[in-house]
Amino acid sequence: MNLFTELSVIIVVAAALAGVMRVLKQPIVIGYVLTGILLGPHVFGVLRSDEAMSVFSQMGIATLLFIVGLHLNPKELKSFGTTSFLIGFLQVLFTAFFGFLLAQLLNFSEIESLYIGIALSFSSTIVVLKFLSDKKDLEKLYGRLTIGILLLQDILAAVALIAVSGIAGGNEGVSSFLLLIVKGLAVILVISLVSYYVMPALGTFFARSQEYLFLFSLAWGFGLATLFGALGFSIEIGALVAGVSLSILPYSSEISSRLKPLRDFFIVMFFISLGYSISFDTLSGMFVPLSILAAFVLIGKPLILGILVEILGYSKKTAFLTGASLAQISEFSMIFVLLGLKVGHVSEEVVSVITILGFLSIALSSYLIVYAQKIYPLFVPLLKIFESRTPAVESDSARVYDTVLFGCNRAGYDFVKIFKEFGTQFLAIDFDPDIIKELTGKGINCIYGDAEDSEFLEEISIGRAKIIISTIPEFETNNFLVNKVRSENKDSLVLLLSYNIDDAIKLYECGATYVILPHFVGGEFAVKVISEAGFDVEKLNAKREEHVAYLKERKALGHAHPVWNHNR
Repeated sequence: MNLFTELSVIIVVAAALAGVMRVLKQPIVIGYVLTGILLGPHVFGVLRSDEAMSVFSQMGIATLLFIVGLHLNPKELKSFGTTSFLIGFLQVLFTAFFGFLLAQLLNFSEIESLYIGIALSFSSTIVVLKFLSDKKDLEKLYGRLTIGILLLQDILAAVALIAVSGIAGGNEGVSSFLLLIVKGLAVILVISLVSYYVMPALGTFFARSQEYLFLFSLAWGFGLATLFGALGFSIEIGALVAGVSLSILPYSSEISSRLKPLRDFFIVMFFISLGYSISFDTLSGMFVPLSILAAFVLIGKPLILGILVEILGYSKKTAFLTGASLAQISEFSMIFVLLGLKVGHVSEEVVSVITILGFLSIALSSYLIVYAQKIYPLFVPLLKIFESRTPAVESDSARVYDTVLFGCNRAGYDFVKIFKEFGTQFLAIDFDPDIIKELTGKGINCIYGDAEDSEFLEEISIGRAKIIISTIPEFETNNFLVNKVRSENKDSLVLLLSYNIDDAIKLYECGATYVILPHFVGGEFAVKVISEAGFDVEKLNAKREEHVAYLKERKALGHAHPVWNHNR
């Protein structure tokens, strides 16, 4: 079979199996991996173009990381917070340590145990970002924490890959390693200068042709990925840097949207190539170590993450969702042990274990991510042991508040401005410690808390408040909150936020006083502005200036408009 025929077979079989997964209501990525397994050399042997599969996989990873970089404007990286990077560093440290001990107990050598421990500490950027994007959770608190942790992991993974190359070369290798770091910093400096001073000047030229903008972005992304690969770094790091370098441009969102179809195709090929590379020939001999390591990745690793997230002040639910999202090993893990094999540090058995573990952890963690909301209640008792609530302003159970606001970012920001003058009669609540710290500095009465924590709601006497407002978009949270309030008080005003019409109707049925649907409210507001201004251009221009100033204020605070699925 020629390459075109093989590719056609891949797409047809992948579409068929993906359709079966949809009918069975299973994660569609499982269908992609099964396609690679069935068509690969270890089952039917239909596919034989190893190099082509590898190229498709690399292009998928590079395209995804390039798009990720487009959303990581250096000016806005502070929105991820130092907390997520601290969690990521500690998670890698503890996971690698316990993974090393576990591998030692399974009779692997010390150097192999070190490789296994490090490999287990990384999570798959591709898998996690795909599912967060599919669930529309990239802008949620746990989503941003997860992305920050992944960024730190990717940086540490790149350092690990470079370090192994350096160690393998002895004294010359160490010198090469240091030289590589210097070259990398020099290239990043040059790229930064080009991005800040040259690219903005060329913006108009690029934007005049959408077709050329698409072609230029591909050339820039793959070009820098290739350059970094030639310098001794991974192409993945180069693609990420390429995306970040374009993120400061006003047309970065347009580039991202145009690349998504290409990304989706290559990501499918990545998962197929993952299945293609799996060999089950020696599975019987490694069943015990594989099972134990899989249990550690799927249970132990999320537990480590969950504990760290809670200790640093986040809610039980945020801790669980963050841990559940990262319960797999990374494509970097497989590359890392393959490099270890090449330099003689590990055996083929270790490579087989990590490769099959990669498939198992990705397949099983996809269920964990998809059904995280339903699984969460089962883990609440365990997570509660490590809960650390450190509110900026201690709650007083005897105090009764007239107005209570849940969620102080984005939509909640406007309510905070209005109710600030209420003083101690107004209470703002959020489960992001950074937001609480910021509000406290502005003299706003606020505490750290979780809207789904029944005991916490009782502590603040939620049933005695006159107005309860929630700008949290999750239906489950608002449903719990309105039922809790109505069980104690039938007369209080309950205002909730929703991005879905069916959910809004359900919340009304549960007793909500008013449900805000932002897009509909925005339309009503626009009509009101036009009605008031009529044909008076000066009035419209005045409104325009007010709105521009308002948007700049929100942008300076790091607020961004989320993208939600309104058709679910």
